[in-house]
Amino acid sequence: MRILGISAFYHDSAAVLLQDGRIIAAAQEERFTRKKHDPGFPVNAVRYCLEEGGIALEDLDAIAFYDKPLLKFERLLETYYGFAPKGIASFLKSMPVWMKEKLFLRKLIRDELKELGDPKRVMEQLYFPEHHLSHAASAYYASPFTDAAILTIDGVGEWATASICHGKGKDITILRELQFPHSLGLLYSAFTYFCGFRVNSGEYKLMGLAPYGRAGSEEVERYRHIILTDLIQLNEDGSVWLDQRYFNYATGLRMVDDVGWAKLFGFPRRVPEKEELQQQHCDLALAIQQVTEEVVLRMAREAQRSTGAEALCMAGGVALNCVANGRLLESGVFRHLFIQPAAGDAGGALGAAYAVHHIHHGAPRGSAVHPDAMQGGYLGPDITRQDAERMARKYGAPFHHFPSSGELVEHVAGLLADGEVVGWVQGRMEFGPRALGARSILGDPRSPEMQKKLNLKIKYRESFRPFAPSVLAEDAATYFDLEGTSPYMLLVRPVKEAFRRPLPEDHAGMGIREKLYFERSALPAITHVDFSARVQTVHRETNPRYWELIQAFKARTGVGLVVNTSFNVRGEPIVCTPEDAYRCFMRTEMDHLVVGDLVFHKTEQPAWERTDDWKEEFVLD
Repeated sequence: MRILGISAFYHDSAAVLLQDGRIIAAAQEERFTRKKHDPGFPVNAVRYCLEEGGIALEDLDAIAFYDKPLLKFERLLETYYGFAPKGIASFLKSMPVWMKEKLFLRKLIRDELKELGDPKRVMEQLYFPEHHLSHAASAYYASPFTDAAILTIDGVGEWATASICHGKGKDITILRELQFPHSLGLLYSAFTYFCGFRVNSGEYKLMGLAPYGRAGSEEVERYRHIILTDLIQLNEDGSVWLDQRYFNYATGLRMVDDVGWAKLFGFPRRVPEKEELQQQHCDLALAIQQVTEEVVLRMAREAQRSTGAEALCMAGGVALNCVANGRLLESGVFRHLFIQPAAGDAGGALGAAYAVHHIHHGAPRGSAVHPDAMQGGYLGPDITRQDAERMARKYGAPFHHFPSSGELVEHVAGLLADGEVVGWVQGRMEFGPRALGARSILGDPRSPEMQKKLNLKIKYRESFRPFAPSVLAEDAATYFDLEGTSPYMLLVRPVKEAFRRPLPEDHAGMGIREKLYFERSALPAITHVDFSARVQTVHRETNPRYWELIQAFKARTGVGLVVNTSFNVRGEPIVCTPEDAYRCFMRTEMDHLVVGDLVFHKTEQPAWERTDDWKEEFVLD
């Protein structure tokens, strides 16, 4: 059975092809259109999935869309009615889109698919699983477990904002749901907005800012108290109740009441790109991060109590909060943990397809795939030697060809050991928000200047943001307090004490930049200010060339890990094609580009005389 899963029309549109329960292809639309978080119908991603599967549109047995639009419309109408007359501006803005397009989603999908073939037959098998069921299915059916609790947490689907389910065999049973307007995801996004970052894009920045907060200080404790007494009510089972007097997301055009929040916290909302981050923003970020971790822990305990399971599967946007995930792992509430690497709405396309396969059609689960069904996350378009050479001819780009993989990784390992920054494009692109060694920018973790160089000269992003290590799976426990693996860069764990350096006595009173550039460990480029790191374990089974590269770097330096950040600049989607990679390479101060077996050295490239500017092409996130 061939099932096409689709997510679209909110953010992070994507398509997935499932064949007899196995993932054949998966990709986000943004990678093709070069529009970050592209919400449009994923026609390019669908085309790729069909081509990768070697099938035509007419060969599909079913299509699954990741939520129920009419149920979502019901929620909108009831919410506007419940808050009336408040929200009239938002109502007038949103209704025309619904009346023109979203209420007629079946027709919209059919019309979009006509570009790819004749959709008539497959449209008879079009299904709409609920949003949180799609999230739950994406995590459970891709996991290595056949009996597990499932926890999904995000902003909002139709009505649900979080759910606890029990996966057993081929079945998923929904046990509990938290419903709109009460939402942990929207609460976190509200603080993202107030601290001057973009909602649905900058939440990971808020998470990265939190360690600059002064843990245990009066300010952080005061902010926590305000959150837990004025803004929300937190219950023992992890459910939250948000006081809507302080929020505008239900019917307004902004997340919060700016004036009300300024009175609560004692300072106004930060103006994005214009006002510098101050210590108060760091303390507030830490306070909401601590509250978020507590909510996730309570929800997990309730999931364990409700199911009795030893394993937990997670999905939804909040499941991308790596710090909360690390604390959950450390808590021991569950013995085993699997987090869907495409935990956000893109992964909903996969879950929708899984739900149709296992729940609607009743296909047996069978033995779960080990380590999981995501194939390392490498589910997107592949690159070929012809693709790379065609790009080189187009731009007149000189390159060096390394026919031997061993020679290639030795050469690149030497470049990294010399402190050079390398763009690394290999094999199939990653599915989900993380670059996992297929579309990555790499550096030397030992270099005290590497974080600053990557942030300011290559990524062109805020200097406070940390970088992740890609570590040989066999060596992970040497460097980090990590039991098991973290193949999808979804767990934050402490750097081992042996690699840390003592902090100065006045560290707590240092400014943000002073803390940032203090050398905290023997691996300064990947050690965050609180001695943590967002770890990716690299496995020979799923990415042999990347594993070999890190092994070669270890042979030269004695260190079995490298700095890994996504191959893009701020506001740009991760690169997909060799041409995307070369353009990004030439627009930045990256030193070298590796595409398959070809190596491009910046010093040998022709001058980049194109007038297009990435800062104009991409909206800063």
